[in-house]
This record gives sequence, C-alpha cells and structure tokens, in this order.
Amino acid sequence: MAVRNTTTSAARKSSPASKAVQRKTLELAAEGDRRSALDKALIVLEAVVARPRPVGLPDLSAELRLPRQTIHRILQQLAENGLLVRDPSRDRYAIGPRLSHLALSALSSANQGAPVRAILTDLVGDIGETCNVGVLDGLDFVYLDRVECSWSLRVHLMPGSRVPAYCTSGGKVLLAHLDPALRAGLLRSRTLEAYTGATMVSPDVLEAELDQVRARGFAMNDEEFTVGIVGAAVPILDGQGRAYGALAVHGPSPRLSISRARSYLPQLKAAAEKLASVWNIGAAPEKKDGR
Repeated sequence: MAVRNTTTSAARKSSPASKAVQRKTLELAAEGDRRSALDKALIVLEAVVARPRPVGLPDLSAELRLPRQTIHRILQQLAENGLLVRDPSRDRYAIGPRLSHLALSALSSANQGAPVRAILTDLVGDIGETCNVGVLDGLDFVYLDRVECSWSLRVHLMPGSRVPAYCTSGGKVLLAHLDPALRAGLLRSRTLEAYTGATMVSPDVLEAELDQVRARGFAMNDEEFTVGIVGAAVPILDGQGRAYGALAVHGPSPRLSISRARSYLPQLKAAAEKLASVWNIGAAPEKKDGR
C-alpha cells in the first residue's frame, strides 16, 4: 500500500511529541499488512499520551493515517483494559488509571532502578544532602527513589511516599510544566491545606509562582510543607522540553539555607540530564551553525 507524501492540517498543528508518533506511524505504514495488532495499539496509545488534552477518533485518524474502524476498535480495547478512559459526553479519550499505575511502577521498578540510584548516590556524595527523584500524580508528588545523606538530622521518607505537590519543590517544578488549563483545574479541584505559615493556598498566587518556576527552570521550597525544611528541584526533561519527573534536594534550614540550596542547582541540572539519558528520553538535538 502506497503512503501519501502529504501533510494533513492536523499534522501541521501537532506537537513535537505527536510528530515523533507520526514518524513511527509512517514507518509502520511502509510495512503494509505486516503491522501487528500490538504495533497499532502502541501507536494509538503513544498518540493519546502525547496530547495535552483528551483526544477523539477523528483527530487520531487524521494524525495516524490508520482506518477509523481500526482506531475505534483499539481505543475500545485500551479503555476496556483501563489503559485509557473515555469521556462519553464528548467521545474523547485520555490516560487511564492502569496506565498511570504502570508508568509509576515501571519508573520505580528495581529492574531499572540501579542506574538511577547510582546517579542519586553520586549527587548526595557531592552535595552532602538528601536527594530524591519523583513524579506527579494528580496533586501528589510521589517519590520514586531517595538517597539519604549521612547527617543524623534529616527527613526520613521511603520510595512510594506521597507529599503535596503544591508546597514541595519537586511537585512545584512539575506542576509548572503542566498544560495551563490542566494545572488550573488541578489547583481548584480541592481545598489546598496550609501546612505552615509559608504554604501558598490561593490558586491564583500559586499559578503566578508556577509561571515563574517554569520561566527560570527550577523551584524552591522555603519551609512551605514542613517548618525547618528547605528544598530545591529541577525538572527531568525529554528532548521536547516535557517534564517526566523532578530531581530535588532538601534538608533542615539550620544547615541548608535557601541560598545554599540554590547554589546546588548546577549539580542538580547535570544529574537530571544523566537521569534523562538513563530513562532514554534524551536531550534536544543540538543546533548547527548557531541556528
């Protein structure tokens, strides 16, 4: 089957992540009928994950150049298995609970955790304070891995622990990278608890803070979740600038001041790049000739 060498309007408007999905689709289309059901299901799943909002059948069909009947069948199967969820009022699909759980489990699995722990261990040895890697799950920041410092005065939290995202450095840096509409909905989905006198509980104030976090590329936590605990975090970015996780450092304020935590940002960013490499999400291609 010949593949048309044309670009649809949907493709022209698609994100860098969607373009990567399209390239994979074209490669599979060149194989004709040799494409397996698993190939097609993965392409559809990747296309939904790449979208910042729920997506419908017409848009997926235009983007992926697969028959509508095929995509419809795959969407139904993925939804039946909890990998996607369907909004019946708009007939659109979004990431399902089973896929979210699978993603969290995969990132924290011991099958691939050794390189992550090695990077964290080196970082803690360099700066002397506890460091952690985590991801966003709703309004929670979930610790995937942590390496404690050698000081006797430190915070003890285990991998899998959840803390509020809006008042921790790792959580804030990930909230800052969300789609603005999604972020606004999350911050207004429940009453935000004030854990300390420094906790920001106004969604408007938080959104202004998160805009600044996104612009400067890091987040600080000045005793916003726990009195006496300060932290800093940077995002773990893919080649298109999407945040897959966060790398953070925190410690007691008598030992780790805000200025001292900020001074560790270069080490945090370097370690975050290594983690992106371990997760195989890579860095953006370098521009040639200064362009």
